[in-house]
Amino acid sequence: MAKQDYYETLGVARGASAEDLKKAYRKLAMQCHPDRNPGDKKAEHRFKEINEAYDVLKDDQKRAAYDRFGHAAFEHGANGARGGAEFNFGMGGFADIFDEMFGEFMGTRRGGRAQGADLRYNLEISLNDAFNGKQAQIRVATAVACETCAGSGAEPGSKPVACPTCRGHGKVRTQQGFFTVERTCPSCGGQGAVIEKPCKTCRGQGRVQRERTLNVNIPAGVEDGTRIRLAGEGEAGPRGTAPGDLYIFLTIQPHRFFKRDGADVHCRVPIAMTTAALGGTIEVPSIDGSRAKVTVPAGTQTGHQFRLKGKGMTVLREHRRGDMFVEAMVETPMNLTREQQELLRQFEQTGQAARTSPESHGFFAKMKELWEDLRD
Repeated sequence: MAKQDYYETLGVARGASAEDLKKAYRKLAMQCHPDRNPGDKKAEHRFKEINEAYDVLKDDQKRAAYDRFGHAAFEHGANGARGGAEFNFGMGGFADIFDEMFGEFMGTRRGGRAQGADLRYNLEISLNDAFNGKQAQIRVATAVACETCAGSGAEPGSKPVACPTCRGHGKVRTQQGFFTVERTCPSCGGQGAVIEKPCKTCRGQGRVQRERTLNVNIPAGVEDGTRIRLAGEGEAGPRGTAPGDLYIFLTIQPHRFFKRDGADVHCRVPIAMTTAALGGTIEVPSIDGSRAKVTVPAGTQTGHQFRLKGKGMTVLREHRRGDMFVEAMVETPMNLTREQQELLRQFEQTGQAARTSPESHGFFAKMKELWEDLRD
C-alpha cells in the first residue's frame, strides 16, 4: 500500500512554516496518542504515521530530500534509513513538545538541566525619567553562587562524583509498554553527579541568599508597563548551573501637569479672559524643561487645543519626539473693583451679545423656543 504524502498526513500545505508544522503535529499527536485511545489499533497506526511525517518535515535536510524525491529519498539506505524515516517515540518531537510546554514549570531548560529561577522587580520612575532615560540602581535579594565552594556545592578540596543512578548522564529511561520514557534523574536532578561531602556554607546547594546591587539602564521613551530583561541576573542555579534572568517592570508616576498619551503629552493652561478675547501670547512649560510660546488668537474659547509639534515625549529607539497639546481654559475674572464691574455692565448694555457671544446667545434663543413649545 502506497504511503500517504507527509504533508497530507499532517494536514498542512507544502510551503508550511516550521511553526505551522509544529502546531499541526501537536494537535494530531494529542488526538491520536495511544494513552488517549487504549486498545485502538487504528489510532496507534495513525500516531506512528504522524510521528514519521513530523520527524522528516521538521528537519530541513530531510524535508529538502523529501520535497525532491518523495518517499524514495528514504528507501534503500538513503540518508541512513531503510524502508522509511527513523524516529523514536520516546525521544522525538512529542517529547520536545511536552518539554516545551512543561519545562518552565519544572524549573528546567531543554535537556533536563536545572537552572535558577527568573526574578521580577517592580520599578517606579517619573515621567521626566521616561522622557530623558536614566541609570537606576536597584537592590535585589536573591540566591547567588556560594563563594566557599565556587558554586559547586562540594566541600573545598573535594568534588562531585558521577551519579550511580544515571551513571553521569543526568537522565534515566524506563520502558512503558510500547514507549520508552526518558526523564530527569531523580537522584542528581539532571546534574549527572552527586556530592558526597557537601559544602558547610551552602549545605551542598552551591548558592546562598544575598542582596545584590545592580545598575539598570532605562532608555528614553519607555512607556508604562515596559519590561526590561537582564539576562543571567536572576537567581543562581543549583551547583553552578545557569542562572535565571531578572525582569524589571516599569511603572510611570502620574505627572502634576502633563498627561501622557503614547508619544504625545497633554496639558491644560488657564488663560485670562482679556487675552482670550483680544488675543496674545503665553508661555507654557515643556517636558524637556524649556518654555514654549503659544500664540492665542482673539476669541479663543475654553477647550480649544494648540498643537506644538515635536514638543512631546521621546519615542523609544527613534530620533524623534511626539507632540504637545495645550488645552485652553478661559478664566472668568474674580474680585472685580467697582470700576471694573461698571465697565463690564457698559459692555453688556451695548446690545452686541449676538455678535460678541454667539454661543451663549444662540443657546438661550433655542431654549426660549423650547419653553414656548412646552407652553403650547
